[in-house]
Amino acid sequence: MPATAIVMARETDWGAVGVDLGRLGGWMDEQVLHGGPITELWRLTGGTQNVVLRFRRGGQDYVLRRPPLHKRANSDEAMRREARVLRALSESRVPHPRLIASCGDTDLLGCAFYLMAPVDGFNPAMGLPAPHRHDSTMRFHMGRAMAGAAAALSLVDVDVSGLGDLGRREGYLERQAARWRVQLESYRELPQYPGSALPHVAVVAEWLDRNRPSSWRPGLVHGDFHLANVLFSLSGPRLAAIVDWEMATIGDPLLDLAWLLATWPSDDGQTQPLVPVAPWAGFPTRGELIATYGEASSRDLAALPWFEVLACYKLGIVLEGTYARACAGQADRHIGERLHAVALSLLDRARTLVAQH
Repeated sequence: MPATAIVMARETDWGAVGVDLGRLGGWMDEQVLHGGPITELWRLTGGTQNVVLRFRRGGQDYVLRRPPLHKRANSDEAMRREARVLRALSESRVPHPRLIASCGDTDLLGCAFYLMAPVDGFNPAMGLPAPHRHDSTMRFHMGRAMAGAAAALSLVDVDVSGLGDLGRREGYLERQAARWRVQLESYRELPQYPGSALPHVAVVAEWLDRNRPSSWRPGLVHGDFHLANVLFSLSGPRLAAIVDWEMATIGDPLLDLAWLLATWPSDDGQTQPLVPVAPWAGFPTRGELIATYGEASSRDLAALPWFEVLACYKLGIVLEGTYARACAGQADRHIGERLHAVALSLLDRARTLVAQH
């Protein structure tokens, strides 16, 4: 492959994060992308466990996304999935990063990866810029933009967009409670993990099985829709892009709205949020999020309480996995303990919702 000149920033060995710039440049030449040296490299951070690099080549800016160095069993498939979804969304009204090119072969960099166009925006989990920080009305419309983006996602026709086989439709509702309970049990295999202390798991799982909706309409589900996985415009409340599509699948899009509600601070301020954002004053209430979604989506919201319980249950178990890996020395201990506390809060919220319904 042709040699690629390298000008580095912030890091001295990009091979240490799993990106051989010479191989990457050669592959970009094969894709007939802009040529020349790779310059102005930055590693983007913000909570993701994946490796995300921004760089410039031939006068164009790119963002590369690849799995972490210590890949999980499905990491490469997750990258292929993300690239496939972004490609399918190109003609939709869903805000998303523009896919430039993808490589599903693991021979080049040791993993699947893709290139996307940079998004001019900010992640609220990293702090609010001045106009958003000082304007509560702008924050209100930021929240409405979140609900509106979830509604736009619910309108995607998965069969027309070519995503109809992204997930298994048969038995989707029936397998949810058991699937995630098995996931929780699997954490026992990690060394030093003391076992789950999550409360109410059995009670919530039994309620989910007893109260399943009688029907559902398949659609595209982001699978991890919350404030840490979006980028907002730097100048206003517009949602510029939904990011991190690795959990996308076929399911009921009401789960995305429910996931947003599960991660949204409770109106009484008693629930620990997954994504602390300050200042919070001005952001919509959960009821206002639901109303906004209902205005923009064609979905029947009658089953939303069931999906809220499922979202709290599933997300709590997913977050407990990070805590279990932290106990085993495979993730940051401080982050693991914080997410464990959020998981406890989510299962408490699920139990409260069960009692109300």
